[in-house]
Amino acid sequence: MESFDFYPGLPPGVKGVDTSTDGRPHLKTIYFKMGDTEEQVEFWSDANSEEVKECFRSATESDPSDILKLYNTSNSLMNISPRILANSPDTRYTLKVVGAKQCLSSDGLTPEINETLLSIEKRLLNLEKKIVLNSGDTPPAVWDMRAKVENLREKLESVEHMSWLGLYKDIDGKSTKAKNSNGLVQCCGTKKTKEKYQYSQQVFEKFEKLRSVELTDATRELLKKPTFDIWQWEDSEMLYLLQQMFVDLKLVERLYIELPMLQAFLFQVHLSYNYTPYHNFRHCFCVTQMMYGLIWLCNLQEKLDDIEMLILLVSAICHDLDHPGYNNAYQVNAKTELALRYNDISPLENHHAAVAFEILSCDASNVIKHLTPENHKRFRSGMIKCILATDMARHNEIVTAFKGVIGCYDNDNADHRMLMMMIFLKVSDISNEARPMDVSEPWVECLLQEFFMQSDAEKLEGLPVAPFMDREKVTKPSAQVGFIKFVLIPLYEALASMFQEIREPILTPVVKALEYYSDMNEKMEQDKEAVKLKQVGRRISSTIDPKVEPKRVSVSRKTSEVQPPSDDISPSS
Repeated sequence: MESFDFYPGLPPGVKGVDTSTDGRPHLKTIYFKMGDTEEQVEFWSDANSEEVKECFRSATESDPSDILKLYNTSNSLMNISPRILANSPDTRYTLKVVGAKQCLSSDGLTPEINETLLSIEKRLLNLEKKIVLNSGDTPPAVWDMRAKVENLREKLESVEHMSWLGLYKDIDGKSTKAKNSNGLVQCCGTKKTKEKYQYSQQVFEKFEKLRSVELTDATRELLKKPTFDIWQWEDSEMLYLLQQMFVDLKLVERLYIELPMLQAFLFQVHLSYNYTPYHNFRHCFCVTQMMYGLIWLCNLQEKLDDIEMLILLVSAICHDLDHPGYNNAYQVNAKTELALRYNDISPLENHHAAVAFEILSCDASNVIKHLTPENHKRFRSGMIKCILATDMARHNEIVTAFKGVIGCYDNDNADHRMLMMMIFLKVSDISNEARPMDVSEPWVECLLQEFFMQSDAEKLEGLPVAPFMDREKVTKPSAQVGFIKFVLIPLYEALASMFQEIREPILTPVVKALEYYSDMNEKMEQDKEAVKLKQVGRRISSTIDPKVEPKRVSVSRKTSEVQPPSDDISPSS
């Protein structure tokens, strides 16, 4: 595979995790040893952590399922990331690979799994032969079993998230190890990784061209409305609209945010969202746009100061950074790295906040650079609280606490304001149903797709599966009815009791959405009953011999007594 330079043409400071003196990404060389073997790797300073780890895996020819541990000369464990300090051949680090590689078959499966599947297929084939010999035809049940076995094999061979099974497929069909002219291992991505970064570079170039564009007043006003159609905009345009939010709220002016720095921050955010069906960059924009609309609708500028306004906006933008598409329940049950790192306590939300501050720690994208130490502390604390509040496991706790202060709310009380801000982010995070149906309904499809992706993985892993995520148990209307009735409406009504102005534009569409999905659910249930009745009718019909004419009885209109049939068969017969 050819070497791949990430962002070779980006302007100075855009991805500046560790840049050279002129601000441009540069190659870093890391010297290390593994046992008695001395190795060295080379990667671009703007690569992300996974890409750096891939360099080391390529150099040591280790598997993706293996755990790499890097130690410095003092034998202290180091984090494998772009921030690794460059060293010299005389100060080599020590790399250890934990976890034995498993021998894979040509189709990418471990021998044990491959043997099991072959055994199932062989038994199924023998069963099919016996049935065909006896009855002369293959019944539908056998075809169904064959399809399920084939579907299982396909999932095991193709799903990238199945590393827990010891599976590994080389997506490119080529070795991931590549060296440059000096023989150094360079950071190489899979085909999918390359496509992602090539697309991101295109987004950046388009975003750069939009910098000098003046947004019309009509569009700026539309951006403040809950009816804003988020499906009509490309990624580069959404980045520009996010930038405009900071400008129109006067945060750029009042907090001395440098525009190039804001643009670099927004682009870093775009890079940090994954291409999952639901928790992607468009969801980030959707949530932030609703937050922006609520700020104007509820006139929060008069209730919150500039730092708190910045907390709301940046928290909305960063609230799902690097979301893997698998929720906290999966992280905990699967004992993932995130669950272990955060002790099963809101692992995803803790990770989102950590990634956000990693971006903000870079000089090129540090939009809070000019905050005073006191305001910096306020910002960090507030943003962490807001992002952690989006964990649905804490939903009832937070809503109950908010309801407790509604009657005695004091805007001079910092704790009251913080609780209100948490509620605003929660409302924004699950605000799809507050939008027009043609905007909101596609999000339901996206969410179910992500749910089914997780539940399929959980079934294969033998992990607990939530009923609302199981494709065999949930439907679109059934999922929505319960969520709207027991989660959305109580939350929205709590906020509406303090801000009456959200009732008509926000709460009313949610109530209508409940009616829409309730009607859809009722219709689906009626269709199911109709299908069942037809099946029962067919079974009854199949038990009646069409050659035998059924006996008939007649009822006298005068006496209303049952008269025996013409052949004088007694009632006992």
